[in-house]
Amino acid sequence: MAVLRISALLAILFNGLIAGFFYAWVCSTMWGLDNLPPDAAIRAMNAMNISVRNAVFFPTFFLTPIVLGLTGFLALFLRSWTVGFAFLGAAIIYILGVFLPTVMVNVPMNTALESVDLSKNIDAAQEIWSTYSVKW
Repeated sequence: MAVLRISALLAILFNGLIAGFFYAWVCSTMWGLDNLPPDAAIRAMNAMNISVRNAVFFPTFFLTPIVLGLTGFLALFLRSWTVGFAFLGAAIIYILGVFLPTVMVNVPMNTALESVDLSKNIDAAQEIWSTYSVKW
């Protein structure tokens, strides 16, 4: 049972870290970028999208559903049904509500933003940024 407690604490910690990351990103980073001139916002967002690919972000983003799922299976193995199904449900919600939208929507949007050549599209920067920011 001690292993389950440690696993549950780790799963909750990972989940809290990634939730905090996305919360801060949306309600401070994106809003802050919206206050910049569009070309500066695009440059800053591109720099942040590059910098977020790091050893701190990796475990919280990619390992959270794994830790949640393993905790759920461990709880089921120990016949703690409610806890097991709660953690498995959290893993499924994370995959469907965080992981897939990020991989299928945000990452392609970020890739498209990286390909914008501001030296040629400076007049289009406002439209590019406003479309990007609203969807993000």
